[in-house]
Amino acid sequence: MGNNKTSKYLKYAIGEIVLVVVGILIALSINNWNLARKHINAEKEFLQGIKTDLKKDKAYIDLVIHIQKPKIDVFNLLNSKLPEFNHENQIAMDSLFKIYFTSQRTFYPISGSFQSAVSGNEINSYKDKVISSSLINLYNTTYERLIDNGKISDDRWDYLSRKYSHERRIGINKNMSSSELNELLDDMYHHFVHMRWYQNQLIVAKLEIDDLLKKIN
Repeated sequence: MGNNKTSKYLKYAIGEIVLVVVGILIALSINNWNLARKHINAEKEFLQGIKTDLKKDKAYIDLVIHIQKPKIDVFNLLNSKLPEFNHENQIAMDSLFKIYFTSQRTFYPISGSFQSAVSGNEINSYKDKVISSSLINLYNTTYERLIDNGKISDDRWDYLSRKYSHERRIGINKNMSSSELNELLDDMYHHFVHMRWYQNQLIVAKLEIDDLLKKIN
């Protein structure tokens, strides 16, 4: 009788242990499922935020390119026609210089969503490694290069606009000598060369953004 009771007790105890273990495993499974679901939702929110930021970046790049293009066209025209304009069409020359000396814009990205993911190291845990890698390259390489070159462009523009603040305000002096005009054109060229290079970098960045937006979609 005693052995029978002991056997029943052991079976009961083992059954209780099994139930506890199963309960723990189920609880862990549910917890892991919840964590995975939260992680998936966090990644979706991250990509949505990145998508919004990239669209704004692309729009601003388009604006910078739009502002720069007339300057590039004007310099190419002045560089080939300056003597002719200077002697025959002072009004046209002055109008062209005014176009070149309009305000300048440089690109600075919106990086809130990316920096938030990087600061918590979440970006390395996201499932889509291709998108994560592409984003890291865009923000840490392409955008950093654009920022550095934007600063150079701003410095050259600041020098040019300060040196010729008088001309910007009232227009090119019709009595400006050929040597003075050539000096002005040389100073513009120093700014123009980098602006053209910077615009090419903006176009490359825009293509990179387009590629990323396709991947995210």
